[in-house]
Order: sequence, then structure tokens, then C-alpha cells
Amino acid sequence: MDKNQATGLILFAAVILVYSIFFASTPEIPPVETETTTETAAGEAPQPVAPTEPIAQNDSTLDADRVAKFGALASLTLGEEELFTLENEQIEVAISNQGGAIEEVILKEYKSRDEGPLVLFDEETSTMNLILPGTDGAINLNDLYFQANTSTSENEEGQSTSILTLQASTESGSITQTFSLAEGSYEVKRTLKIDGYQNIFSGGEITFDWEDQIRAHERDLAESRRQTQLNYFTNEGTYDNLGVGDDSESETIEEPVKWVGFSQRFFTAAIITEQEFQNVSISQSTPTDSSFVRNMQTSLTIPMENGELAYSHYFGPDKYKVLKNVTEGFEENVDMGYFFVSWVNKYIIVNLFEFLEKFFNNYGVIIILIVFLIKLALFPLTYKSYMGMAKMRVIKPEIDELKEQYGDDPTKMQQEQMKLFSKLGVSPISGCLPLLLQMPFLFAMFFFFPNAIELRQESFLWAKDLSTYDEFIKLPFTIPFYGSHVSLFTLLMTVSQIVYTHFNNQLTTAAGPMKNLGYIMPVMFMFILNSYPAGLSFYYFVSNVVTFGQQALIKLFVDDEKIRKKVEENKVKNATKKKSKFQQRLEDAMKAAEANKKK
Repeated sequence: MDKNQATGLILFAAVILVYSIFFASTPEIPPVETETTTETAAGEAPQPVAPTEPIAQNDSTLDADRVAKFGALASLTLGEEELFTLENEQIEVAISNQGGAIEEVILKEYKSRDEGPLVLFDEETSTMNLILPGTDGAINLNDLYFQANTSTSENEEGQSTSILTLQASTESGSITQTFSLAEGSYEVKRTLKIDGYQNIFSGGEITFDWEDQIRAHERDLAESRRQTQLNYFTNEGTYDNLGVGDDSESETIEEPVKWVGFSQRFFTAAIITEQEFQNVSISQSTPTDSSFVRNMQTSLTIPMENGELAYSHYFGPDKYKVLKNVTEGFEENVDMGYFFVSWVNKYIIVNLFEFLEKFFNNYGVIIILIVFLIKLALFPLTYKSYMGMAKMRVIKPEIDELKEQYGDDPTKMQQEQMKLFSKLGVSPISGCLPLLLQMPFLFAMFFFFPNAIELRQESFLWAKDLSTYDEFIKLPFTIPFYGSHVSLFTLLMTVSQIVYTHFNNQLTTAAGPMKNLGYIMPVMFMFILNSYPAGLSFYYFVSNVVTFGQQALIKLFVDDEKIRKKVEENKVKNATKKKSKFQQRLEDAMKAAEANKKK
């Protein structure tokens, strides 16, 4: 470097030094930078972040509008966004230092419909806002930048918890947010604490706004929309929802709410509190874009105590047992059916699936085993039903004789039939009652399989996904009420039901329209179930085959001659038997009805 260059540099430095001393108004404070530290010591708390230096009102980095809007918090609105990740083996949650916004949630155990990562929540389609009431107007936490600190804690059982602490502070106070995700959990717990800022924030509550365009994760959009709804649970223990219709729905809930869930067919995103949410409003609508299932929105207020509040988010699958361990009523996000069949799913089928999953990874095999186990448990009822129908079959000649005598007098015919049944020791409902007791199991499956996430993307034979219909043939046209495809499992179910009906008609005394009804119902169900999950049709098909086999086996060991002999013995034994009080009252009632009819 020559003398001229050295002289020039010295003069240039001198000019800058003189200008900075005599002409610059105040020293410029650089934007708040994010520091990230990681603590691995079990249970060690993260170190507090030092307060930001006060910034002069005429600092060149802060415009007048920013200072007017945010006041003492103006310096916290400057910064660069950075994402931090909390994760375990189940989920991965990306959180921004800008407001502590949850930007993305990935469920690691599942895939989307195109076999990519299943992103349950992302910044493009979902927004969450925490809004604090201020003396000069509401302040959205998403306008503030926080410094981050990550750490890990471990409990006595050795379970680790990942923790993210975000802190924004000035001389007037600090705002601290803490996010934690425990090992093996789908819940992100969140706390917020405000120290100071007495003259900035007002009120004892914070407003939470959440909007979500729920992406379509399943191939069958119609079925997904049919089972996607906004659910909530009040502090009074009442579960409700906005329904599953395509029309826009909105509601303002008067009583305090414990949780609000955006529930898809197989997954749920929810906000949960141990205390209560107030002033809850909810709405949902169906978009025209096939990339999305439903648009959902909720706005609610969260009470604060001493500047603190706590709540949590659930991002995970709709597995009944997982949801049941989250909070009260949360398992209602899985539709287990009406009360008279839901007990079958909750206490029997769910546990059977969980048990069999330990030994088998093929869900077609699991469905077959469940059919066999249920049919084995219900075999006494099946046997009793068969015997009841067999008795009615062997006394058919006596019934036909009564029809010839009293066919023109229905009341008299009924009275004589009752006498005949009493004399022969036969009950007309002995064959029907056991079948009715088996009905809850039949109908329970109608609710279980469409909501069983265990079947999602599980293949069996030609079915690529047991949670949706098996498209064996793609039709070039659409058949009304049937669809544009042929489900082979549904066809097999229909054929097996018709064969079973034909076999069953040989064992009963049914005639006329009632006999033909058994052939019409399977055809009707073929239309209904063609677009239902393949797992459901396969279950019904296997169930029909096993039932047919059971009855064929019983027939081999049940001799009609022995049944007839038993009926004759009852006839002799009951010849001198007095009528029971119930029989006498029934007969008197029939006679009274006949007398009134004649009058």
C-alpha cells in the first residue's frame, strides 16, 4: 500500500468518526437476533434471555407508525423469522420465533394419498393468532419476534420431553412462551406468561383465532367430506358438532368449552384446555377445490390468571384408545355409532384389533379372525335360533291346518295359534330373538370400518386400501345410486347373502312377500355398500360364509324326527297343563279386541 492510499484511508476513517460523533442522532441498535442453545442435562431449565436495550423513539430503524402502534414493544417487531422443531417418533412440529406460530405439523407414521409425508398442518393453509388486548389497541403476538432456547427434560420413568422457550423482553417487561412435546405423545403443550407491561396490556384474557383449510389426504373425497366435521366438548360434559353437510354452518356456543377439534376422517387437530374456553364461535364450509375437504374456523377467549395461561394442541390420528387418554370426551372424535351399538366397538372390536395386531400385520387376516372369534362367541345364540326355526318347521302341518279352518278370521286364527304353540311347547320368537341379540354386532361394523384408521392404506388381495372401496372394474359411465366402479368384495357379499337367504328359506315357514324380501335386501345393500370401505364388505362376506357353514354343520347333527318326537312329548305333557296368567290375560285381550271389532 503506497502513501497516497494510506493517507486516503485515514482521512476517510476520520470523516466517518467525526460524522458519527457530531451529526448522528443516537447510536443505531441492530435488530434483535435469535440465539439458539441446546441443553442436554435432564430437567435443567433454559437460561433467561437478557432484556433488549431501550430504543429511542427517533431511531432510524423504527418508523413513527410502528412506534405509535406498538409503543414499548416496537423494538420486538424487528427481526428475522427462524423455525425451530419439536419432534418425537410420532410427529414433527415446526414453530416460528415470530409470535410462536405453529407453521407445520408432520405425522411421521402416516403417508398422504400420494405416498408423500402427511402434512396435517401448514402455514399456507392454516393460521393461528394469539391476540392480546392492549390499552392502545389489540396486539397480535405474530407481530413480535422472540429469542429461542431449546432444551430437553426427563422424568423419573426416563421419558424425555423436548422444550422450546421463546422470550421477548424489554425494560418494561417480558413475554415468555413455552412449548413442550413428550416422547410418544401427539400433544404440544403451550404456556404463555407476561411479566410487567401493566400499562400496555389490559384485561384478563387472550383471544385465539384459528382458520384451517383441511387438505384432502384420502383418495375418496366424498367419503372424507362425509366424515369431516368440527367437534367440541363443553365443560358440562356435552359433546356436539356442526354436522357433516355441505352447507356452510356457524354457531356461537354460550357455555364454556373444554376443547374444539377440526376432525377429519382419520386425523384431528384440536385445541384443549384443562380450565375453559369462553366466547367460542365456530364455523365450517365446503370448498369447491377438490384439494381440500373442509374450511373450518374458530375464535375463542382464554382466561389468564396472574398474567399466565396454558393450553395444548393435539395433532394426531383418530385412534379411539389414543384419543381417550387425551382429555374428557376427546374419543368422541371417532364415530363409534349409536349408543345401542357403540359398546360393541368400544369394548370389544377395538380391543380385538389391538390384540390381534400384536401377532398379525395383514389386516385381511385380522378381519377373518375377528369374524371367527365373534361367531364362536355367538354360536350358542346361532344354535338356539336354528333350533327355534326347526321347531316351527316341524309343526308347519298343524299351522297349515289352522289356516284352512280359520283363514277368514285373523283374530281367531291368532288365538288358536297361541293355543297350539302353548300345547306343543314352541315359541314363535325363539328363532328371532337370538338373531336380534346378534344385530348390534352386525350394525357396529357399519360404523367401525369406515372410521378404522388401522385399515388406512392397508392392502389385501386385489384391494389396495381396505379403508376405501376396492375398484375391481372402472366403468366408463356412472350408474345412479351405484357409482362408476364395481367393488368385487361388495359383489361377493351380495352373492353370499343371496345363497344364505335361499338356504335359510328352506329352514323356515316364511312365505309370500316375506320370503322374497330376503332376496331384495342383499341387492339393495349392493348399491349402498359399493362405495363403502372394502374392509366392511369383506367382513360381511366372511361373516355370511361362516354363518352358512355354522348352520350347515348344525343341520348335520340336528334330526327333524327327534325334534318332532320332542314336540309330541310336549303335546302330551301340556294336555292337562293350566294356562299361565300371562297366557290367560293375552287370550282375554284378544277376545275383548274381537268383541269391540264386532260392535
